[in-house]
Parts: sequence; C-alpha cells; structure tokens
Amino acid sequence: MNKNKNIFAPNRRSFIRNSSLALIGSTLTYNTGIAAPSGGTRRNVLKVGLIGCGGRGTGAAAQALQADPDVVLTAMGDVFEDRLNEAYQDIIKVAGDKVKVNKENKFIGFDAYLKVIASGVDVVLLATPPAFRPDHLTAAINAGKHVFCEKPVAVDAPGVRKVLMAAKKAKEKNLSLVSGFCFRYDSSNRAIFGKILKGDVGDIRAVSTFRYGGELWTKPRQPDWTEMTYQMRNWYYYNWLSGDFIVEQAVHSLDMMSWAMGDQMPVKATGTGGRQVRVDDIFGNIYDHFAIEFEYANGAKGFHSTRQQAGTSNRNTVEVMGTDGNALINIGRNYEITGKNAWKYSGPKNNMYQTEHDELFASIRNGKPMNDGEWMAKSTMLAIWARMAGYTGQTISWDQAMNSNETLGPKTEDYTWDLKWKVPPVAKPGITKMS
Repeated sequence: MNKNKNIFAPNRRSFIRNSSLALIGSTLTYNTGIAAPSGGTRRNVLKVGLIGCGGRGTGAAAQALQADPDVVLTAMGDVFEDRLNEAYQDIIKVAGDKVKVNKENKFIGFDAYLKVIASGVDVVLLATPPAFRPDHLTAAINAGKHVFCEKPVAVDAPGVRKVLMAAKKAKEKNLSLVSGFCFRYDSSNRAIFGKILKGDVGDIRAVSTFRYGGELWTKPRQPDWTEMTYQMRNWYYYNWLSGDFIVEQAVHSLDMMSWAMGDQMPVKATGTGGRQVRVDDIFGNIYDHFAIEFEYANGAKGFHSTRQQAGTSNRNTVEVMGTDGNALINIGRNYEITGKNAWKYSGPKNNMYQTEHDELFASIRNGKPMNDGEWMAKSTMLAIWARMAGYTGQTISWDQAMNSNETLGPKTEDYTWDLKWKVPPVAKPGITKMS
C-alpha cells in the first residue's frame, strides 16, 4: 500500500522528537510573555493533566510545559499503556523535571479521564479521539478545571450540543477553554483574517477552501486484539470515533471559512462524497473525498473540497472573494489580498501550537479567562453537517443538522474491550438516510 505522506497533517509527536529546544540541566527557555517570579516569591504551580497520549497529546503537553515557568505535568491517562509510556518518555525529552507524573498518576482505561480530572490538576489537556471529547470536556468543566480542547470537539450533533452546554458552564465558572483549532492562533492568519473581517475585501460573496492530501497511518490487526481494540488502534477510519476525515482533519478548512464569515452559520448545505481509492477494509467505513457547497442567508456561498488519496497533489488553501478584492491564504506559503486594498503579509512567523498554550496559561495567570467554546463547537458542526450532506446526497438545512439526534457510537458507560460495536457500512449518497 502506498503510504503517501500528508504534508498538511503535522504530527505533534514528531515535533517533540525533532525539537531543537535546548535543555541545560533542568532549565528551559520559555517563549512566553508571562513574567517570571520576582523578589524570590514563587507563584502558584499549575498542575496539568493529559488525557489522550497520542501524537497530539504528547505535543500539547510539551507545549503546555513550555508556556509558563511554573507549570508541571502531574497526571496522564489513556486507554493504552504502551501509548502512555511512549508519550511520557517523549515529553521528558523536552520538559525534563517538569514532568512529575508518579506511577500512581498514570491511569489506564476508559475511565482514566475521570481519574486524571480527580487527581488534583488545575488544567486538563483533552487529546483523545474526537468521539470522547464531549463527555471528557463536560467532566472537566464540571470539576472546575481549565481546559485545552483539541479539535474537533464531537462527531455528531448531540455531542456538539453537549459541548455548547459545557462551554456555557465554563463561562459561568470563569474557566479558560482554549481550542485546538490552531490556525486561529497563527500570526499570518490572524493578520489576513483581521483585514477580511475589517472589510478590506468588501462584502464577501464566496469562500473557497481546499484540503488535499494523501493517506495516513494504519495499524495491522494483532492476534490478541479484540474488535474494539482494533477499532481503537485505528480510530481514524471509523466514523463513530473520528467523525470521518472531513470532521477530523478537513474541519480546519471549514473553521477558516467560518472565521472569514464572522462565524455566522450558513442556512443550507448540499454535496457529495465517496470512496474511490481507499476501499480496503483496513480503512474502516470512512470516505476518501468530499465536495460540499454551503449557502448563507445573504446569498454568499462557501465551497469545500477535500480528499485523502495516495499519489495525488497536496493543497491547503482558502480564498475569500469580495466586492472589493480577493484574499488568498495558501497555508504556510502566501497570505495576500488583491484588489482595492492590496496587501501581502511579511510579518513574523510563530509556532501556532505553542501560541495556543502561551495564551491559555497567560489567561489563567491574568485572571481573564478565554473561551473558544461556542465557535469551536459551531466549526465542528459545519464539518458534521458537511458529512451528513455528503453521506446522504441531500440538501440539509442548519436546523435539520443541528437538531439531529443521530448518535454514531455507543454510550460512554458501555465501553469495554469486549464490546462488539456494529460498524455501519460505507454510506451511499441517495441511499443512506439522515437520522
């Protein structure tokens, strides 16, 4: 099988292994604007708990520990012990003695998230597969924890509604809730989207987004694995765990479309999708391409095209077309406005992953909570809605999508390694029904 690398899917574990951060004894160099303690008085140490120890969780933990001089990692949780142990070693390579996770605070199992939350931490990093996010976020907010919440935040509409309730409760409790929609923390994006929202391209008539890449990882089935173990090891390819790739990965593009439109929601979506190349059973029940059109109340259109097919060209772009000009965002390459208010970004670059955590911990220290909850939930819902339109081939309204009661996976209390979850067949537009 051709394992064509997707250059638009940065691996946070690779970030750890390739980091050029120098460790001198136990001293780290922090790239944060938070002032160090003065007068010999040490500030309160913030204790961090990591839930989900894959590549994303590993990177998020390392970045959290670099965001503030007085942050330590004290608890970790995952369903797989080998993954937790690998993450633990990787994080130590970057953070040294800021990793203070003793044996008793390494939690394994489907209830590990509850044990991490109850271990005395102040901040929780949520980085499990997306299916678990609504329950994990709800539990963390109910327990009064600040949260870094990876994207997407759910795989179905009931999950999104649960996240919206948790976000509201976080505001009521003055808790910070920062999203893993990292492109909103990129300095180049912030500059150009700021100009778009200020009106530099005029009234927006259309937004076009493309997210093209190749295949990702797979894990071969092992003799001692149950079916649940196999699906969890290959969670990306089961829509009940990932939401399909349009929800898990291409959601970044839809989030930027929403950003350009001031986070107002479209009124209807139409599209298609399918599975032409990635047809082997190892790819579970997800698609390998989608093409979706959104329509806004003022007549503006949003177009999204995405694919994951080996041997195809890569592309990650957003184009905003307005009455006074166009804005082109070619991720990592070019950020430019043409027309009446011509402009091109030439400012500094930042590590958007690190900035997420710098701003999260600054908000906690400053007593000015951040809350990305509402827009991160709605951006996730755009992708879920797009999947619904692609799976069914039908035009679906925002209200129909948002009020859907379709739940893709089992109830949280039913998770066991012996669970034989019946995975639905690959959806067929025109045949598969919306529920």
